[in-house]
Amino acid sequence: MEDVLLQDLEAGVLTIAFNRPEARNAWNAELEEALRTALQTADSSRDVRVIIITGAGRTFCPGPDPKALSSGNSFRKVESSDDDLAQRYSYMLSLRKPVIAAINGATAGVGFCITLYCDLRFISEKARITTAFARRGLPAEHGSAWILPRLIGAMNAADLLLSGRVIDGREAERLGYARCLSDDDFMASVRAFAADLALNCSPRSMMTIKRQLTSAWRETLAEATARSNLETEAALASDDFREGIAHFVERRSPKFPPI
Repeated sequence: MEDVLLQDLEAGVLTIAFNRPEARNAWNAELEEALRTALQTADSSRDVRVIIITGAGRTFCPGPDPKALSSGNSFRKVESSDDDLAQRYSYMLSLRKPVIAAINGATAGVGFCITLYCDLRFISEKARITTAFARRGLPAEHGSAWILPRLIGAMNAADLLLSGRVIDGREAERLGYARCLSDDDFMASVRAFAADLALNCSPRSMMTIKRQLTSAWRETLAEATARSNLETEAALASDDFREGIAHFVERRSPKFPPI
């Protein structure tokens, strides 16, 4: 049976592609479990510094597989938890390494929600996205009513969630959902961005900044500042800080240690 994910590691950048061509990369339980395993494995690998999630072919993920929905067994059951980072897809926020969504084509429903839990989103100018929930008789699923307003503002989130209308890459950029790139060299541009992070940014620093960004949603300014002060003290004593200064002074490429 063909793998539901394709994985390619190059120069510290792991590209994970949804690969269900017979279903246009529609979401099902197998794909959900495969992605979780791939992300957790990548996060613990010293060879991986940045992760890209995209779709093989011309679509990203157009939502749940209708066949899986009709069978009543489309997703893994998730027990209720009070932990913000232990929800169905919010575990992605707890990963140590940057996760980039490369939205190369049609994206809807759960596929759209997956992108919300990535750290950065790039979208092709020709891609089309929709929340779709209101047009399928569903609520805003997977925490999207909480996270989407924090990404694009309350009114823009209400627009996309209540209407379920389809928007293109250019409008997605105007709303602040993603950065729009030309379709002609879309994946090459995303990989170039990711490669720059992998080569020139400290893995330890990126891990810390990710943690700060996630924590800041639940902190006051004073708490976030106190956290940054503690993190700064720890960073000043690290090998990464010493290398960060050395490569700048010596005008060479950095050699940051892996995590």
